[in-house]
Amino acid sequence: MAKSSADDAELRRACEAAIEGTKQQIEMSIRVAKSRGIWGKSGKLGKGHMAKPRVLAISTKDKGPRTKAFLRVLKYSNGGVLEPAKLYKLKHLSKVEVATNDPSGCTFMLGFDNLRSQSVAPPQWTMRNVDDRNRLLHCILNICKDVLGRLPKVVGIDVVEMALWAKENTPTISKQPRDLQDGHVMNAPADVDMKVTVERELVSQAEEEDMEALLGTYVMGIGEAEAFSERLKRELQALEAANVHAILESEPLVDEVLQGLESATNCVDDMDEWLGIFNVKLRHMREDIESIETRNNKLEMQSVNNKSLIEELEKLLKRLRIPSEYAACLTGGSFDEARMLQNIEACEWLTNALRSLEVPKLDRSYANMRSVREKRAELEKLKHTFVKRASEFLRNYFASLVDFMISDKSYFSQRGQLKRPDHADLRYKCRTYARLLQHLKSLDKNCLGPLRKAYCSSLNLLLRREAREFANELRASTKASRNPTVWLDGSTGSNQSANSADTSTVSEAYAKMLTIFIPLLVDESSFFAHFMCFEVPALVPQGGLANGSKNVPNDDDNDDDLGIMDIDDNDQADKKSADLVALNESLHDLLDGIQEDFYAVVDWAYKIDPLRCISMHGITERYISGQKADAAGFVRILLDDLENRISMQFSRFVDEACHQIERNERNVRQLGVLSYVPRFATLATRMEQYIQGQSRDLVDQAYTKFVTIMFVTLDKIAQADPKYADILLLENYAAFQNSLYDLANVVPTLAKFYHQASESYEQACTRFISTIIYYQFERLFQFARRIEDLMYTITPEEIPFQLGLSKVDLRKVVKSSLSGVDKSIAAMYKKLQKNLTSEELLPSLWDKCKKEFLDKYDSFAQLVAKIYPTENIPAVSEMRDLLASM
Repeated sequence: MAKSSADDAELRRACEAAIEGTKQQIEMSIRVAKSRGIWGKSGKLGKGHMAKPRVLAISTKDKGPRTKAFLRVLKYSNGGVLEPAKLYKLKHLSKVEVATNDPSGCTFMLGFDNLRSQSVAPPQWTMRNVDDRNRLLHCILNICKDVLGRLPKVVGIDVVEMALWAKENTPTISKQPRDLQDGHVMNAPADVDMKVTVERELVSQAEEEDMEALLGTYVMGIGEAEAFSERLKRELQALEAANVHAILESEPLVDEVLQGLESATNCVDDMDEWLGIFNVKLRHMREDIESIETRNNKLEMQSVNNKSLIEELEKLLKRLRIPSEYAACLTGGSFDEARMLQNIEACEWLTNALRSLEVPKLDRSYANMRSVREKRAELEKLKHTFVKRASEFLRNYFASLVDFMISDKSYFSQRGQLKRPDHADLRYKCRTYARLLQHLKSLDKNCLGPLRKAYCSSLNLLLRREAREFANELRASTKASRNPTVWLDGSTGSNQSANSADTSTVSEAYAKMLTIFIPLLVDESSFFAHFMCFEVPALVPQGGLANGSKNVPNDDDNDDDLGIMDIDDNDQADKKSADLVALNESLHDLLDGIQEDFYAVVDWAYKIDPLRCISMHGITERYISGQKADAAGFVRILLDDLENRISMQFSRFVDEACHQIERNERNVRQLGVLSYVPRFATLATRMEQYIQGQSRDLVDQAYTKFVTIMFVTLDKIAQADPKYADILLLENYAAFQNSLYDLANVVPTLAKFYHQASESYEQACTRFISTIIYYQFERLFQFARRIEDLMYTITPEEIPFQLGLSKVDLRKVVKSSLSGVDKSIAAMYKKLQKNLTSEELLPSLWDKCKKEFLDKYDSFAQLVAKIYPTENIPAVSEMRDLLASM
């Protein structure tokens, strides 16, 4: 017979590996086939009910004094490895049934009382043979008896037969020690092998002895169970027949028993009637008790509800109560500084009281109560009264503060003394009412509009007065000589701009105006934004610069304008567009008009020295780059307007200078270097000295406009007299390059025009030199030009036979042009010297003239050698030596 899978050591190790980590020990493992069946019915195999290979493993786990037993179902994965599928606790095993439809008796079902759905067909387990089935069931029954102390219901198999089978087929299992170090099972020596008997009796020893004694009376052995069973059945039938016969023989006794039963039945009927009467009375009593309990429960519930209602009403009345001290403060209290703490406490109470009567804080069922509505109306009336009183007080307070400062002349600049505006005391007094403004905003946002207008109107008068007095005294105390505004006019003297006075004090005065007032206006904007409860980000980051310059002092270094941020800890960081628009409108009201005093300083500086617009533009640009915060919007607009004003004034100066250049065109015939060329160099040098910061673009635009007009005007003047046009052009372009050489090395814009002038100079030189050469040697080079023109149409051998180009004609031209060549060259030099007004250009132009003449003569000599090879003319080397000796 094939070896049973219960003895397969590999299967046992695979099961142990599958449940590794559960601290359970495998008692038995055996292979089975799983199918579906129904209790008490024949199982039919169909789709979804095919037998599947499974492994059943009995495992135990020690937990203190108790031991738990489990039935595990394991299945094979795709890789052939066992993995847990289901787990059953043996303490819930209630039934073991052998399937009757399987003639072999190898199929059985296990019923558990804790399965959720008993209607689902339990799985059927089919063994290879009856021995495997008995072995598994014997193990399960033994564990149930030893561990759980009870046996499940067994159907379809005799327990006695199981006991007899277990006695005949008791397996022995050799226990082998485990090597815990390497995890492998080592073979122990033969003398230490232990035989462990797995026999556990299904019946006790005493029961077995009684059964043997019984069998002994019938002279039968323990193995004759079937014969013993048949004999017991026959004896039972005989006993039943004897009992019926005995009953029939005792009829008098039966009658007596029947009479006793009838009297007992009558007593029972009487007892039943009495019990019915008692039952009706008890039902009525139960109904009465239930009614009493119901009324008692209602009374208890009513008592609890009344108590809760009283507590809620007390809380509501506490909310509706208005403290007398707060009511007096809100309706008629003083707003003096000493009383502000009481006013703030009253505002906080009023705000909380109004919120407590709103639906989120108050239960919705209370919101429509008459008392709540009346109390809410009373609180609203208190709020309007207080807001009106506080707004009127603050409007008058702002006006009185400013009037007091304006009436005191010591706050403003006076003759001989520039006074830096100081608003520290003003802000300190205003901060006293900062928390009040916060509470006014929470009570009524609409009340802030008139308050903001009143504050802006009052402070605007103070700021404009301070700016006007400061600007007037600043102009009066600045000593600077007026520089000429006419730089490039040809009608003025040539030394007009040479001795220009130092006007740096003008730029310093403008910078001082910005240094004093821009930080002041920024601080005022910041203070106003937070004091008047605008929800915008902080104006200047902590430690940042408000004016874009590290060296500009701040008049409020120790004045923390952002201190009022502590009033509301819930201040939102994200700006709101509506608040930002309202802030910009209010800042316009606060600072509008002050720009006129800045414009007056710019116009005054322009009149003294127009070029100071360059340095003022750079100073303004530096301040513009420092204003980044939202609350400085109007200050940025002011600086942009100042920059535009400065640019406009400088553009006006540039336009006037361009008109001065253009007036040179209408003058009488001009020779030599035009007056505006050297004057522009002086002007450019002065402009470079004034550049600060971002004013380079402004100056470069002016350079572009100046030089463009200069070159256009020079071309027009030159065209007026074509005879001397090239001389005028080359002299002026040369003067332009000489005067701007140093500046062109450092100023890219001027370098571009320098190269343009250099190209125009070379072109004018080429045209002028060609005119000088052709004036003396026209016949010679005209003859050469005719030859060159004919070479495009005929061969060189045919040219000597053309009319006017024969060898005789060549000799005549050479004799007439080169017979007195030294005199002709000397005449060329004298003509060049006579036409030039700038003697410093003569050497370079004469060298250009000699080089050009040699190039032309060399070309002529090559043509003669090619067309007239037999004719002799003076060599190029002779001509070069002649020119070198002169």
